[in-house]
Amino acid sequence: MVLKLEQKRAIVDEVAQSASTALSIVAADYRGLTAADMTQLRASARNVGVKLKIVRNTLARKALQGTSFECMADTLVGPTLLAFASAEPGANARLLRDFAKTNEKLEVKSISLGGKLLGKEQLDVVANLPTKDEAIARLLMVIQVPIAKLIRTMSEPQAKLVRTIAVVRDKKSAEGE
Repeated sequence: MVLKLEQKRAIVDEVAQSASTALSIVAADYRGLTAADMTQLRASARNVGVKLKIVRNTLARKALQGTSFECMADTLVGPTLLAFASAEPGANARLLRDFAKTNEKLEVKSISLGGKLLGKEQLDVVANLPTKDEAIARLLMVIQVPIAKLIRTMSEPQAKLVRTIAVVRDKKSAEGE
């Protein structure tokens, strides 16, 4: 299908917009996937807030110029599926990792996170990044530990006094019997 210049500009603008709001991008080779597989992948992507885009590589390179994902330009060869994660940086990696477990034909090419290009071997590392809720829970747990220790330390003298008085009381009551 031949695209007109206006259509190409619209595609470049759309990909550039997605890249500007994305926290990470995963590029994958989708060769060999059936239409049903792609439909399933797109549905899963919508559920986790990942935006999938299949774009010609030249248009994708042009769209990624000037963004922190420009480092991916050399890996965009062959049929490429771009997965943009805007809410959680590991959501797209988790999605493609889980989908690739049941569909061996999907092959991750590269990952870009924080302006750095990561190889496909880093997929599990990025996929295991905590979600926003998990990160907040971990932070609250780290904040809570010193406070709990402080409270235990401050209440220990009173507790020690009560235990000492209880021992003296028990000793006197044993002597009095």
